[in-house]
Amino acid sequence: MDDGARPLWRQRDFGIFWFAQTLSVLGDSFAMIALPLLVLQATGSLARMGLLTAVGGAASVLAAVFAGALVDRVDRRRLLIGCDLVRLVLYGLVPLVWAFGPRGWLLYVVLPVCEAVGMLFAVAYVTVVRGLVGRDRLTEANGRLNATAAAAGVLGPLGAGLVAAWTGPSAAIGVDAASFGVSAACLCFVRIRERAADGAGPPGRAGLWQDLRTGVSFLRHHPVLRTLTVLLFVFSFLTLGLTDLVIYHVKHDLGHPDGTVGTVMAVGALGTIAGSLLVARVRGRFGFGPTWTGSVAVCGLAFAGLGRAHEVAVVAVLGAAFLACVAMAGTCSMSLRQEVTPEPLLGRVTSAFWTLQYSAAPVGAAVLTWAAERHGTALVGAVAGGCCVLIAAVAPATPIRGA
Repeated sequence: MDDGARPLWRQRDFGIFWFAQTLSVLGDSFAMIALPLLVLQATGSLARMGLLTAVGGAASVLAAVFAGALVDRVDRRRLLIGCDLVRLVLYGLVPLVWAFGPRGWLLYVVLPVCEAVGMLFAVAYVTVVRGLVGRDRLTEANGRLNATAAAAGVLGPLGAGLVAAWTGPSAAIGVDAASFGVSAACLCFVRIRERAADGAGPPGRAGLWQDLRTGVSFLRHHPVLRTLTVLLFVFSFLTLGLTDLVIYHVKHDLGHPDGTVGTVMAVGALGTIAGSLLVARVRGRFGFGPTWTGSVAVCGLAFAGLGRAHEVAVVAVLGAAFLACVAMAGTCSMSLRQEVTPEPLLGRVTSAFWTLQYSAAPVGAAVLTWAAERHGTALVGAVAGGCCVLIAAVAPATPIRGA
């Protein structure tokens, strides 16, 4: 049977890649819980949690400036493996150092470097998927990758909460480190098709800024991608600090322990699974524009209600709704970008898109958490969620409507 006709789970290289990334996300979900808990444990401050998120986000944005140029120049499989190995070593340092006592400064060193390396990995990851499954099955492949990653995300927060409750948050970081080692080993067995020259040549000796301008130029001349970049710039500014806000709300406002935080985040991951599995069918029926716009609108409504929820179950359900719609909107956006971008430009376009989308997000995370600590999670959540709904209201008046 031709590879293109086989179910994705029966395609050897995609199957190995799929398994490796699921394991990697399982470890990442440990860190997503453990890092804020380490900061909260040491300082008790939501603003400090937001500052760590902002520092990591800034490093990611900086890396995005040159990530696309690097991805379009080097062997992408080797780059993916190298990124995993770097994160294995750096995250592995945290539990080793923490064994001799809390060292908050280490987190502000390790996280930015790991986030920068993670951005390199993410850009390469986007370009590799098309090389594994082809252009026609991108939405299906992205949806399945996101769904199984989210399934791992159900177990990850639960496990992280239990490990943090039993042995401390630093041990959960060690699980994350180990997952990168397994991912790197799996990627050694993946074969990726040679990139095809479909209308644009590979980058020459142009500088990094020229490479970024090449990606920006493509975005600027594509009406839908141009509009998405602008709207997601605002959306990312409003939502990057959401995880910190939820963790603080559950622990500080509602008075629940680390294990409950893990449970809430695990229920949220169920929403990501649902959204990822449904996105190909929903987009196929309604089209890109209504799917993306509706998803962003529900995100805003869920965000607005999170800070006002006084029951853990309600927080969990709203978090699941938010993450389900983030998964749908994000998968639509990424798949469209992969479909319309020439292969030799894909790294640079992805890099430019993410650089512009997230350039203000670190500031947004710091502002959101600072404001929530002073004015309460209810007010800040309502304002940020209302702005997300406004983004959805604007979208039908743009080229997104007919995409």
